[in-house]
Amino acid sequence: MLELLDPNTLIILGMVALAAGFIDAVAGGGGMLMVPALLSIGLPPHIALGTNKLSATFASSTAAFTYYRKKLFSPSFWIHAFLATFIGAILGTLVVDYISTEWLEKALPLVVLATAAYTIWHRQPKAENHNLPKDEPHLKEKQWAQGLTLGFYDGVAGPGTGAFWTVSSMSMYKMNILLSSGLAKAMNFVSNITSLVTFIILGHVNWALGLTMGVCLMVGAYIGAHSAIKFGAKFIRPVFVTVVVVLSVKLAIDAWL
Repeated sequence: MLELLDPNTLIILGMVALAAGFIDAVAGGGGMLMVPALLSIGLPPHIALGTNKLSATFASSTAAFTYYRKKLFSPSFWIHAFLATFIGAILGTLVVDYISTEWLEKALPLVVLATAAYTIWHRQPKAENHNLPKDEPHLKEKQWAQGLTLGFYDGVAGPGTGAFWTVSSMSMYKMNILLSSGLAKAMNFVSNITSLVTFIILGHVNWALGLTMGVCLMVGAYIGAHSAIKFGAKFIRPVFVTVVVVLSVKLAIDAWL
């Protein structure tokens, strides 16, 4: 597929990937740019999702390592979330293989639009606590419920998973946005690489395109993670929502009309 793309298209895809990596590291939801971009060049939905997982793994690993190095994520505290996300991502990716291409073409724009709408109208909870949540009796159950649900969603579709992790973590654990973002990036990496391995086994990955965009995503994620730690996520939200809505509306028109 890559050899059929002209240089201008590749440059545009690289710029989209750079922006997506930056946005994903700052606020989550870079896949809301990547999936529509890959679908817009004519990739079948299964291949678009698998290729997105390959490139997204670059970004999520870079962002997760940055948050970990800044001591904004504690792996041992979130071990149950790790396990739940791993299982959920496998199940979700296996479900995708049984969904028809025609159904995916019509459903993905709706998923992206719904995620964009959620991002626009959902008010982020104000969480100022810079400490990990207390190790209370229901903490393990919360981690399993959150990990299974979001891991499964990331395996099935993916757009907005990072944003959902951040918002739900702030709500469930009353952590501030930096700690919640650190958790989001780490869990996003777990579901991305788990789903990627499953997609590879199923043969749903365009390697050349995924690796090319992955490098751009990684650069964007590096810049974005450092920017988020320094400035916070609010400044990117208006541009993020605008671009996502435009892309997803275009996809919906192409798929349904």
